[in-house]
Amino acid sequence: MSTFKAPKGTYDLIPPDSAKYLAVREAIAAPLRNSGYGYIETPGFENVELFARGVGESTDIVTKEMYAFETKGGDMLALRPEGTASVLRAALEANLHKAGNLPVKLWYSGSYYRYERPQKGRYRHFSQVGAEAIGAEDPALDAELIILADQAYRSLGLSDFRILLNSLGDKECRPVYRAALQDFLRGLDLDEDTFRRAEINPLRVLDDKRESVQKQLTGAPLLRDYLCDACKTYHEEVRELITAAGVAFEDDAKLVRGLDYYTRTTFEFVHDGLGSQSAVGGGGRYDGLSEMIGGPALPSVGWALGVDRTVLALEAEGIELNIPASTSVFAVPLGEEARRVLFAKVTELRKVGIAADFSYGAKGLKGAMKNANRSGARYTVVAGERDLAEGVVQLKDMDSGEQTAIGVNEIVAELESRLG
Repeated sequence: MSTFKAPKGTYDLIPPDSAKYLAVREAIAAPLRNSGYGYIETPGFENVELFARGVGESTDIVTKEMYAFETKGGDMLALRPEGTASVLRAALEANLHKAGNLPVKLWYSGSYYRYERPQKGRYRHFSQVGAEAIGAEDPALDAELIILADQAYRSLGLSDFRILLNSLGDKECRPVYRAALQDFLRGLDLDEDTFRRAEINPLRVLDDKRESVQKQLTGAPLLRDYLCDACKTYHEEVRELITAAGVAFEDDAKLVRGLDYYTRTTFEFVHDGLGSQSAVGGGGRYDGLSEMIGGPALPSVGWALGVDRTVLALEAEGIELNIPASTSVFAVPLGEEARRVLFAKVTELRKVGIAADFSYGAKGLKGAMKNANRSGARYTVVAGERDLAEGVVQLKDMDSGEQTAIGVNEIVAELESRLG
């Protein structure tokens, strides 16, 4: 056994379970690729200031959870705790917003890092698929992203999830609400850190999960009562578009989300089968983030869906994904000449797109057939010296057990025909 183990709060993805994670990533990405979103990949670490400015200095992510370090050259970097700030930074740096085709629609998949207390559904290293639409203020864009996420989850067979929806207002109406909320919070019995947070960003207090805080928030002013006419109209159009698409949602006046950059539309996907870590994804509009990190005004909207929690949601609903076997054909050579011939045929099969594997290690027939069974292959090709002397191999259907002799030079065409 190795001396080393995966760091606390992390996990290894290994076969066969890793196939589920790949299938989930593909299912989430598929509707995005079908809707004009191009793939982007950013570094695993960025300048600390990118997240401090964008995510918010008062957030738990920045103050408690970010893995920050100083390089040998004196740069202050951080492992990325979320994807939006990095993607927007990359889009600005590459001047994608100047190409004349707004919004810039991007999707991404990767690992993210937060120093949190590990528990089921909450890891220090986790995986997300995200989407961002940069440079357009349009309720249809907000609705599109919510609909695409719903489509992704339903394509996996999930049904026990809910979409929570709210509006956080904009720079016109939120300051008025902010002042009213601060007045309310100053009258509560809160600890010093929470009072300090209330002065910096009072909306973050609404997102506090501690029961001692939540009990005191009864009767807190609600942002929906302070929305300006423009924000009310915008939010109502988002709601109407989602409803027209047949996507069910719940209005949640207390939904804030944990990042400072959100404006107007905000939403969360929750699954009631996951216990305390019920959020499987979420997002919203972030019209001022570009300016926060030194770019021009670029109203934008996006989301990130957790791959890890989506897998847990599938397990909670008892859903088994239909994942095809990684191998369609398994070759079993008996003897040196058969090894040479079948290895060449396996290479040919792979070239025409048939997933094929080979019995390595000079195993006997019994051991090699066990490997063939474990591989999940539909067909096994077996050949010995006598078979090759007759110019044939034995093709075995692993489902029916039927075995047929076919010509060595007919292997590829025969399997192409049978596997379609």
